[in-house]
Amino acid sequence: MNVLLIGGGNRLVDALINKLNKSSHKIYWLTGQKEKKVSRKNVFETYHFSYTDSNVKDIIESVRPDVVLFTGAYDTDFDWKYNGQEEALRYTTAVVNILTAYSMLGEGRFIYLSSQEVFNGSYANDISETAAVSARGFKASAISQGEALCSNYREIQGVNTIILRLDHVYGLPEKGQTEGDPCFEMCLEALRTGKIPANSREKFSMLYLNDAVELIYKVIEKDDAEHACYHISSMEVIDGMQLAEMVRDKMGGEIAIIDRPVGENRRLVLDGRRYQKEFEQRIFTHYEKGVDRVVQYMKQYGDTFLKVGDVGGRWSGKGWHTAKRVFKSLLPFIESLVCFILFFMLNQQTVGSQYFSRLDFYLLYVLVFAIVYGQQQAIFSALLSVLGYCLQQAYVHSVYEVLLDYNTYVWMAQLFIVGMAVGYMRDYLRNIQEDKEEEIRRLYEKIEGIAEINDSNVRMKQNFEAQIVNQKDSLGKVYEITSQLDQYGPEEVLFYAAQMMGRLMNSQDVAVYLVVNDDYARLYSATSADARKLGSSIQYTAMDEMYNELREGRVYVNKTMAGDLPLMASAVFSEGDMQLILMLWGIPWQRMTLAEANRLTIIGTLIQNALVRASRYLEGLRQQRYVEGTNVLNEDAFTKLVIAFLEARNKGLTECALLEIQTGRQGCEQAADVLSNSIRSTDYLGVLENGKLYALLSNTNEHNVEGVMERFRIAGYDSLLKEAEV
Repeated sequence: MNVLLIGGGNRLVDALINKLNKSSHKIYWLTGQKEKKVSRKNVFETYHFSYTDSNVKDIIESVRPDVVLFTGAYDTDFDWKYNGQEEALRYTTAVVNILTAYSMLGEGRFIYLSSQEVFNGSYANDISETAAVSARGFKASAISQGEALCSNYREIQGVNTIILRLDHVYGLPEKGQTEGDPCFEMCLEALRTGKIPANSREKFSMLYLNDAVELIYKVIEKDDAEHACYHISSMEVIDGMQLAEMVRDKMGGEIAIIDRPVGENRRLVLDGRRYQKEFEQRIFTHYEKGVDRVVQYMKQYGDTFLKVGDVGGRWSGKGWHTAKRVFKSLLPFIESLVCFILFFMLNQQTVGSQYFSRLDFYLLYVLVFAIVYGQQQAIFSALLSVLGYCLQQAYVHSVYEVLLDYNTYVWMAQLFIVGMAVGYMRDYLRNIQEDKEEEIRRLYEKIEGIAEINDSNVRMKQNFEAQIVNQKDSLGKVYEITSQLDQYGPEEVLFYAAQMMGRLMNSQDVAVYLVVNDDYARLYSATSADARKLGSSIQYTAMDEMYNELREGRVYVNKTMAGDLPLMASAVFSEGDMQLILMLWGIPWQRMTLAEANRLTIIGTLIQNALVRASRYLEGLRQQRYVEGTNVLNEDAFTKLVIAFLEARNKGLTECALLEIQTGRQGCEQAADVLSNSIRSTDYLGVLENGKLYALLSNTNEHNVEGVMERFRIAGYDSLLKEAEV
């Protein structure tokens, strides 16, 4: 297989080259640099061209790759630190040129590496591939724009593009190079200052570099990927404090952790289940092993990452860095002394020479150090030159004659004037350059700050526009929507109440739990798999944090982002007793505010009548519409109930199972009397038109119905699972 690798040289590119070479693929590499600065063995052909060069088209046509892998978010050819705006424009232009050239080939696959940076903010649940991107900053916006370009070329021109979003990749860094992952930053701070700043409110997931390469290779190998976008993530959630403690334990020494809980809770973890399902993902390097590798590597090569002013984390480190700082300060003086000896000897050898007698080596010596080091070294070299001149003249004349010679002072003045003037100009130009770079850096920081403020203002503007246009927050609109529950039958209200709540609260994950006693509540309906994560039965009184709020009639808001609790919850009461618990999951952290809680209270109050009426009506069914003398629903009541459950199941609002009871020669009444102890309070027994006894099991699917069938079998009755057409 011919693979064209596009991206600047770094550890990721090296690992990809090694993996592809071991798998016997022919590797071509487009570096994106005109200068031949990098080269790698095991690469069949290396192309040193800019991404915007017209030769990119010729390269692709010549190689005719089966797979093009563009490193994208991990391409080191782009400097995002100080030139974000210019690099964003250059990056987008590069992606357009590469995709345009590749689309003309009409074959193969184009793989684009993206990252978690295209998402911003906090997400209560793992972020799926279908979630809308929310990029902030020049780099993130450029990466997301690259994703959009890949999607457009796929949809419009039929180019087989695949987007791989990698979640917080970390690994062994290049010597002396800085990385942006949390593990590297904490290790660097530990080496620099002996302290690790950590934010316990940040939760994320990291993926070791070698694992990332293995998972990328699985996509390269497969010719017919089912989807156009995949998230590659370990999904092992860790917070900033846990990572800092791990780094400290591996680092050793007196490393202090400073907890800086800045801002609100922030959780950003990519959902890699789509990739796992299709490619059978396996993580080899977990945090303990991966962090230990990074820490040991940075301890071994710490000198390449530290600056002269860094004090280090231990006394030995402090002494070593102090010695390095002193040596670096003395190095120009040592160089000046060594060069002085060389120029002194040259001047001695050229005395009386026909060709070099008029050449002043001392003046050249002073000029060299004035140009290289500035005014300070110009003065020092001039003093050494004066000393050498006096020593040289002492061989011929007495010291008294040398001191009285007018030419000696003229020569010394000339030496100091020229040296100090050149040194001053060198220092002046250097200061101008440093001031310019500092001003540019400060202006870019201002631009980033203005961009963040603008993003926030745009989001607020869009929210206000949505409120004005859609009027979702108005009581009239809420009442109009909730009043639609009246059109449903009593058996259906509880199902569609969940759907209605999701529409009003702009959430795809809503669950309705029916309180069955003073301790437990059973799931009645839910709009998604995430909304069912607590299970079909919960002991709500054991959820102290949530229960205490609901018991007092308040809306529960999950401020700690606890994974085993909903993000927001509200209870519906009837005559002082808790009847229903409404739970919301898929809500961004930014919307978990007092205003949203008040809106949920209003919505819950407006739909309370319909929900309580339905609950009472269903309870009335058990008493009024039963076969006389039994707990079996008659044909009409049971038929309506089954239809309501099956329609709700088809819409994804609930799960249910219908069992046909084999009563044999015994009547339905006798069988129902025996089986009533084997079903839950939310399950129903009834008869259909064939006169046979059936059991309708709520929140039960074909995978867990075996337990109920076993209980029936123990009670002496066999049962058969029936499909929806019954």
